[in-house]
Amino acid sequence: MSVNNKVTVGTFRKRKAAGEKISMLTVYDAPGAAICHSAGVDSLLVGDSLAMTVLGYKNTLPLTMEEALHHAKAVRRGAPDAFVIFDMPFMSYQASDEEALRNAGRALKEAGADAIKLEGGAEVAPLIAKLVGSGIPVLAHLGLLPQHIMTAGGYKLTGKTPEDAARLLEDARKVEAAGAFATVLECMPSEVGKMISENISIPTIGIGSGPDCDGQVQVLNDLLGLFEEFTPKHARRYAELGRLFREAVTAYAEDVRTAKFR
Repeated sequence: MSVNNKVTVGTFRKRKAAGEKISMLTVYDAPGAAICHSAGVDSLLVGDSLAMTVLGYKNTLPLTMEEALHHAKAVRRGAPDAFVIFDMPFMSYQASDEEALRNAGRALKEAGADAIKLEGGAEVAPLIAKLVGSGIPVLAHLGLLPQHIMTAGGYKLTGKTPEDAARLLEDARKVEAAGAFATVLECMPSEVGKMISENISIPTIGIGSGPDCDGQVQVLNDLLGLFEEFTPKHARRYAELGRLFREAVTAYAEDVRTAKFR
């Protein structure tokens, strides 16, 4: 897709209908957003993963609404014409529908996001319907839910049993009926990702859920090798910039120590 053609929620459905894959990357700042958009990435997600990859938290739970908005504003400044999705932080939408509406509205009004993302299936379908009914596009998120790691007991593959796979399909149908324009499918067997993708009309954006999803999303810092604390099994490295970063800084520090820096 040409970077000059503005992506909208309608674009997602058209791409699925045409059998064209959708690319999405998480980004956290203006330079990263500008490069990703100019490179032709279809949509940019200001993911709550920034809690770990940028801010140094151990998981996504501590991220605040203010921190997320700060980074979303930077992404919008870096890529004014991109389709930007704001990942709603933990406890920014769970306490009440009113608070969820207020915070989601801030994402669009203050940060200039085009849509928001929130985690959950059937249990959040009524909220999705309320958000969409208020004019806020919603990207759903099913499967492994990082904001639920405390109750799930960690980061675990989902959909491993027929019962769990059937539940995920039902969740997908519920968020579709509620008005979500697409849904992320995270960390489920490839055959489950394929089954869900073939049985709902909205696009599926996979992350560790196989090649048959309608699109894929990756964390930019994982893709570039900039986050070295751990590498998710589903991540694919396209560069090792962390190593190059360290080598460059080491060389600089050595040049300063030895008075070679001019």
